[in-house]
Amino acid sequence: MGIFRRIKTITMAEINGLLDKIEDPIAMLNEYSREMEQEIAKGQHALARQIFVEKSQEALIAQTKSLVDKRTRQARLAIDQGEESIARLAVQEKLNHERQLQLYVDQLEAIKGQTQFLIEKLDQLKDTYNQIQHKKLLLASRANVAQSMKDIQKATASFQTDNIVRGLARAEEQIMFMEAEVQAGNQFAAPLAQLDTAYDSYVNEDELTREIEKLKNEKVAQF
Repeated sequence: MGIFRRIKTITMAEINGLLDKIEDPIAMLNEYSREMEQEIAKGQHALARQIFVEKSQEALIAQTKSLVDKRTRQARLAIDQGEESIARLAVQEKLNHERQLQLYVDQLEAIKGQTQFLIEKLDQLKDTYNQIQHKKLLLASRANVAQSMKDIQKATASFQTDNIVRGLARAEEQIMFMEAEVQAGNQFAAPLAQLDTAYDSYVNEDELTREIEKLKNEKVAQF
């Protein structure tokens, strides 16, 4: 049972380590930037297609207006020439084209509204992207500072301060012991020196007698 528990603990530790790497804030910010860039690219592509549709609709309106003008001229010419049947046919096509023209104009207004909506959404995406880029720089700077402080804290925590303090205490004890030895040596050395001095100053009786006799002889010689 203990083995399985240890395996589970190791596995969970590895999974958490992978999650920590996945949730790296800088990597996440970069991923958000890439996603936003993709959205902007999609928006630009959609806007390009919308502009193409708008231009096509404008061209269709211009073509329809041209047909209306053409059928109007044909109808007038037929009336002038007394060809009423041809005039009626021209007028009928003119009216049909005018109805189509109005439909195309209404459609163009809707298309322009969609185009303006896409432009506004794309501008919002770009503004958001610029804000993300600016914020990414600030957050990246903050993340670097935080990581540096975290590394410093780890390094500080890894210092063997207790061992160092104990080592200094042992060194101080050794030095104090050496100083005690020197002091003890000095205390024992002083009496020995005094004995040596006393011994050096001691004069035996024969030497003292000879010196006195010498002085007496010198005094007699002076007289």
